[in-house]
Amino acid sequence: MPTLAAIDVGSNAMRLAIGFMDHNRKLHVVEDLREPVRLGKDVFTKGSISKETTQRAIGAFKRFKEVIEQHQVVKIRAVATSALRESSNRDPFIKKILQSTGIELKPITSEEEALLVYLAVSKRISLEDKTAMLIDIGGGSVEITLAHNGKILATESFQMGAVRLLQVLEQKKYGEKKFNQMVQEYTEAARKRFSQKLPDEKMDICVGTGGNLDALSDLKEKLLHVKDAAYITARELEQLIVRLRKLSYEDRIIKLGLRPDRADVILPASLVLQKIMEVGKVNRIYIPHVGVKEGLLIDMVSELLTGKPPLHRDEVLASVRQTGLKYSYDEHHAHTVSRLALDLFDKTKKLHRLGDDNKLLLMAAAQLHDIGQFVSYGSHHKHSYYLIKSSQLIGLNPDQVELIANICRYHRKAMPKLTHESYRLLPPRERILVSKLAAILRVADAMDHDHSAKVQSFRIQYKRPHFSVKLIGQGNMLLEKWSLLKKCDLFEKTFKVKFSVRS
Repeated sequence: MPTLAAIDVGSNAMRLAIGFMDHNRKLHVVEDLREPVRLGKDVFTKGSISKETTQRAIGAFKRFKEVIEQHQVVKIRAVATSALRESSNRDPFIKKILQSTGIELKPITSEEEALLVYLAVSKRISLEDKTAMLIDIGGGSVEITLAHNGKILATESFQMGAVRLLQVLEQKKYGEKKFNQMVQEYTEAARKRFSQKLPDEKMDICVGTGGNLDALSDLKEKLLHVKDAAYITARELEQLIVRLRKLSYEDRIIKLGLRPDRADVILPASLVLQKIMEVGKVNRIYIPHVGVKEGLLIDMVSELLTGKPPLHRDEVLASVRQTGLKYSYDEHHAHTVSRLALDLFDKTKKLHRLGDDNKLLLMAAAQLHDIGQFVSYGSHHKHSYYLIKSSQLIGLNPDQVELIANICRYHRKAMPKLTHESYRLLPPRERILVSKLAAILRVADAMDHDHSAKVQSFRIQYKRPHFSVKLIGQGNMLLEKWSLLKKCDLFEKTFKVKFSVRS
């Protein structure tokens, strides 16, 4: 298996992992480097990355590049999380990294970050047949992810990362009482959001990731003289916090051997973890010593094996269903339209000439096309667009979410037009993709016009320019036939056919 390199540009540090996967699909990391470039110190106080920090970041990337070349790496992926996501000068920063090293750096969303961490954890700890909570404490944010039976159900991001909180403490001169109150408010908000998703669910396992948790695992062995550092209990965490509070910043470096950029954030991170464990009623947290960079390597291996960027189908569909439930969708109708849309996609490949990788977008759009009715029935296609845009769809990047939202936007009423801003802003190839998939969705939705699933299947006949459909199902299906003729306009325009319904 070729050697791969993953770079994680966090708020507290930059990390490089070089590795490969053996024939048993076990990941082997041969280099694990860290550069203490703290982007969050600039971004969380001034909103942008300073020239000095930019130069330090370029230097770190150049050192990474040297190591990468020594290992004859065939593929590199570099991603950035919270600090760069929020930086007002992120584009110039990314451009300078590219010009100086040839490495393309890409900011990722909190959902993409959570998925990468989940991939890394699931390779180290079995999450099958379990309800799991994953807590990733970074420098800028904390991602809390819920998974059930090996699938992500939901993820939430909170701006209470260790570096961010440290900057707040220093800037506003908060005492410990005020700081604890602030953390309590954040974690209480997290508890309320997750209680809506899993009201009666008991966690089978809780997993913690991030540099501070790795450090706490090491401190457990050093300070508490407990050799099994694979997990930390709530009692052990309390003991560690008591010890850390007694030590000054300098003592944490000299007596505990912590790096300077870890010694100052370890206590805020510990207090955040303690509060989350309290509100989540978690007594033990497992620490697998993996994170974003290991998830990136796993993702890259999958891409090499298939020749395409990995589609995290199970995670996407689980997330889509949670979004549908959140907006009280008609699940039976959504499944019916999805089934019919995918069948129509398969039967019209000569027309649309799209690859199977687009089926997941169509499936997600078919499931979510009506969620705008949660706001109101009138113009619900437009409401669906905005709700999808603001939803956290795990396993999809922002461009894919934008495509799904646009497909749903055109499942009824007006056809795509360049006067519609959301459609005009799409690249030309993606406009064509939206038009094709929306045309298929409109026809599939028409086949279940009254949400009764009368249409069980259908046959098509196509001889250019004539395209006809024969419905197979219950009763005379007059309403569905009428709806098909009413909603076939986009299909006719996009595929340049004359649409008809056979009796």
